[in-house]
Amino acid sequence: MDREELGAWLRLTLSQGVGNSTARALLARFGLPQAIFQQPEAELRQHVTAAQARALCTVPGTWDSLVELTWRWLHEADSQGPARAVITLGDTRYPQGLLETEDPPLVLYLMGPARLLAHAPFPAGRCLAVVGSRNPTAQGAENARLFSRALHGAGLTIVSGLALGVDAAAHEGALDVATAGAAVASTIAVVGTGLDRVYPRRNLDLAHRIAARGLLVSEYPLGTPPLPGNFPKRNRIISGVSQGTLVVEAALASGSLITARMAVEQGREVFAIPGSIHAPQSRGCHALIRQGAKLVESAQDVLEELRLPPCAQQAAPPPAQAATEGMTDIDGVDDVDHVDDAGNAEVNTPVPETALLQALGFDPISADALVARTGMAAAALQVGLLELELDGRVARLPGGLFQRLASA
Repeated sequence: MDREELGAWLRLTLSQGVGNSTARALLARFGLPQAIFQQPEAELRQHVTAAQARALCTVPGTWDSLVELTWRWLHEADSQGPARAVITLGDTRYPQGLLETEDPPLVLYLMGPARLLAHAPFPAGRCLAVVGSRNPTAQGAENARLFSRALHGAGLTIVSGLALGVDAAAHEGALDVATAGAAVASTIAVVGTGLDRVYPRRNLDLAHRIAARGLLVSEYPLGTPPLPGNFPKRNRIISGVSQGTLVVEAALASGSLITARMAVEQGREVFAIPGSIHAPQSRGCHALIRQGAKLVESAQDVLEELRLPPCAQQAAPPPAQAATEGMTDIDGVDDVDHVDDAGNAEVNTPVPETALLQALGFDPISADALVARTGMAAAALQVGLLELELDGRVARLPGGLFQRLASA
């Protein structure tokens, strides 16, 4: 779009008291935003309130600077870095699934590889949201990464919110098997700030890697700081561009449950991974399952429920492979040792389960409780736990607790 059209769209988003639904009604009546701003106040009052009509006839004080900032952001990008785009409701690249929701944003800011931004940034019918706790258990973070790795290997684009915890692990899992030059995004991060900022700062490197092989998305103008109210609001975009939402771990008071609720309201599938009855991070998932969310134990469970058509780039893993992807079998042994760049699992000989692993179970447990359970001397127990921790088979948690990892 040219600068005049960009300016009109930005002015519409800045008009005080004029929300997305009112703006869409005006666009349906008058056409492009330029036509709205050409209307006299008396005409606008026939369609909106008096206060809204006055706002539409008043140029916002920050408008000129925002247009200049956005125009420069679009056209002064580093040729070696990710491309940038602003798409609107009328753009053919606007995600159809989001367009069909109750409150689609008027404008989306995008950053990613030029080949993705040029045509269809959002793979229709092949996006899955993966969300969960910002403070997951070690197993929860591992589940998010391994599920996302397997699901992207099967041709799905993983959508999440760039938050710490499960979100970051989900993005990482998709990037693990991302293919250079792929025709679709490996992962999409929907953020709650302007795209000229990264929040949280700890995910700065992750954001750069997503922009190289995936997509960063925001509905917020450049310069928007991390305001608390923006993050729950952006969740409707995460669920809206996705065919379903997988909740990995979530407390009862969790933004992930907001995303799940929005997914239900948008007619999307909701999946939840069950966890320990003792873990607060599992209670949200258990509540969702009680309310009708699909209980899943493997990536294949998700793929079978979505009934996806074959993907041109990647084929879904066979049932036997996907059933073990990132999860243990009934004996607690994970046959999947590695997933290559094509999303294929390399299967190694199962590692025998030790008596200490059997005693650990899968719930967090203290060293004192393990001494009582195993009869081991405290010193010998600490040596055994350290060896398992170094092998990546046990995680040390805050409060002196230990937890077995399902990849063990």
